[in-house]
Amino acid sequence: MKTVEAPEGIEGAGFFATSLEKVVGMARANSLWPLPFATSCCGIEFMATMGSHYDISRFGSERPSFSPRQADLLMVMGTIAKKMAPIVKQVYEQMAEPRWVLAMGACACSGGIFDSYSVLQGIDRIIPVDVYVPGCPPRPEQVLDGLMRVQDLARSESFRRRNAPEYQELLASYNIK
Repeated sequence: MKTVEAPEGIEGAGFFATSLEKVVGMARANSLWPLPFATSCCGIEFMATMGSHYDISRFGSERPSFSPRQADLLMVMGTIAKKMAPIVKQVYEQMAEPRWVLAMGACACSGGIFDSYSVLQGIDRIIPVDVYVPGCPPRPEQVLDGLMRVQDLARSESFRRRNAPEYQELLASYNIK
């Protein structure tokens, strides 16, 4: 079982004081609810990561959510056809803030070996991506490493980042309101 380090703070006899932002970041990082959007072989590697040998639940992600309204981590795995792109974007838009995106596998990251008219050449063309996990398909250890990178983002993100003009410009560049 993974132990969680206490955030920076002031300790004394019978008390511990820290900022609310650090406590919320720690809670967010250790209770991510992934929404797996798997279309091909990377989905099988995700299933292996969920299994007992790799056990993604050690990282607080044992509850995959199949509803975008209850998820905060969108894991896009596998080939995304251009016809599927609006659906991926709609799923992303339905997620509540804060939300993170993990692109898993060569196909989700860059289109992979499918350089054709029908395959989206990376999901970062339609939604912003926080973490890329390369590979064809990536090993479960790589998936866990990507999840830990998302945890680092969730742990260190300030409350104000989502309201910052830079973040609003990023969403506007993807035509997301």
